[in-house]
This record gives sequence, structure tokens and C-alpha cells, in this order.
Amino acid sequence: MKIVPFFLIFTSLVTFVAGQLLFKRAMEGSHASGFGKEFLKFFLPGIAAMTVSFFLTLGLLQRFDLSFVYPFQGLSVIIISATAAFLLKEKLSFQLLLGAVLISLGVVLVSLS
Repeated sequence: MKIVPFFLIFTSLVTFVAGQLLFKRAMEGSHASGFGKEFLKFFLPGIAAMTVSFFLTLGLLQRFDLSFVYPFQGLSVIIISATAAFLLKEKLSFQLLLGAVLISLGVVLVSLS
């Protein structure tokens, strides 16, 4: 694979993960203090990150088969779980980790067929 498509897929994946984490942080803040400045501090960057991810994915789908792009998106399950455990201090159980790995393996297996 050439470097530019890999970079775009990686950027799409990173922005998707960042958006999910920012949304989670925003929603945690909204539970305690409502939908004020603390909520918007994480929610608006989350929207921006998800928007970048969305349009990058659309551009990738213009040029590549879905069966090529989607397995990389399947890695988001593992990355989100790991970063949520590290950054948000969420508990990462063995079952959750095993499930994330199996989901990602399943996506890869489907893409190979």
C-alpha cells in the first residue's frame, strides 16, 4: 500500500477514536453540570473530529473498496477500549479485551473472503 492512503486511513481512524473519547468526556461532564461551557469544551471538538473522520472515510470509499477500508475501521474497537482505559480510567476486563480482539479478527476475516 502506498503511504498516502495509509496516512489517510490512519488519520480517519485517529479522528474517529478522538471524537468518541471527546463525546464520552462531554457526556460525563453534562451529567454533573448540565450542557454548559464544560460540556461544549469537549463536545464541539468531538463534532469536529467526527466530521473529519466522516469526510475522510467518504473520500477513501471513493478510491478504495469497502472491503479494503473497513478492516482498518475495525481496529477502532481495540484502540477505543485501550485509550478509554488509559485516558478515562475505565476498567478494562479480560472479557472486554477478548471481545474487542474477536470483533476485530472477525472484521478482518470477513474482509478476506
